[in-house]
Parts: sequence; C-alpha cells; structure tokens
Amino acid sequence: MRRFARDFAVGPRTRVLDVGGAPETWDLLPVRPRVTLLNMPRTKDEMARADAWVAADGRALPFPDRAFDIVFSNSVIEHVGDAASQRRFAAEVARVGRGFWVQTPNRRFPVEQHLLTPFVHWLPRAWQRRIVERFTVWAWLTHPAPDRRAFYLEHYLTDVRLLDAAQLAAMFPGAVIVRERFLGWTKSLVAMCR
Repeated sequence: MRRFARDFAVGPRTRVLDVGGAPETWDLLPVRPRVTLLNMPRTKDEMARADAWVAADGRALPFPDRAFDIVFSNSVIEHVGDAASQRRFAAEVARVGRGFWVQTPNRRFPVEQHLLTPFVHWLPRAWQRRIVERFTVWAWLTHPAPDRRAFYLEHYLTDVRLLDAAQLAAMFPGAVIVRERFLGWTKSLVAMCR
C-alpha cells in the first residue's frame, strides 16, 4: 500500500475505485483517498464501514469512462473466471480509470497463495482436486466450517485462474509490471499504469 500511495501520489482528493476490496485495506494508508468500493452483492455486511460502495461485477463496471483517478484491485482478477472473463475485467479497469493498480498472485510462485499449499497449482486439475479435498495448509490453519471449506475449494478449483507476468502484461498492454518479491521469488505481480 505504501508503494501504491507513493507511485500515484495519493492524497485526500484522489478518487479511487477499489474493485473487490474491503474498507480495512484503506486503513493502511496515513492519508485516506476518496474510495468507492465495488464488490459482489453478497458482501453487503462486510461493506458496512465503507464510505461509498457499489454492488456490481468487475467485468461490467457501472461507471463512465475515466470516472476515477485510479482503479485499484488487489487479488481479484484471478477470481473472475476464464481468460475471456479476465480480459473483460482488465478492459473495464482500463476504461474506468485514468490509471490503475491491479495486483494478483504470481502463478510461478511455488506456494499457491489461496490455499497456502506448495506446488498444488502446478498440477493438472484432476490431481489438484484429489489433493485439496484431502489436505491444504489453509484448511489446516483456519479450520473452516465444512460448508465454507467445500465452497472455497470448489471456487478455487473451478474459478481461480492464476496468471504469470506475460499473461498479465498481455491483458494490460502498456502497463508496467511490478514484481513483488519474497525470498527472491516473485510472489505477486502488479499491472500499473499512471
């Protein structure tokens, strides 16, 4: 968040659309911009603290072109479905913002960041299913209720599509690809356009 705020010179008058975010993300900044949160209708209770929020799909943003100074999205593009859905999401982000910051976990990082399980995302889907139904570090650490566990694993297996740097760059032509590193590995990627 510090790098985001610094790179975009974020101030109290900066208009930000946060696609898929939550109010607490913005507590991390010393100066709070004018944030509109956009999330799915099912997140209504989580958005109670938001100054402004809209229930909508990130692949069809209900705003005019260049309505925001910055469109911010943290770990959302990998959740929107197949490659065509990701391209629609990217096009909408670029359309609605004068600039954008879109972060996503790096497919090439050895630990899958949703399930916190090493190497599972590099295996064929059929193998992934057999493994994640039996064990994930995420389930071991969080002890989710059976229905939440089943929902999250099915969402991971059917909807999550991790990207590498080349795929992200292709979705955001002309953007700078920032590599966030952990122990020398690129953990996550950011498509940034100012």
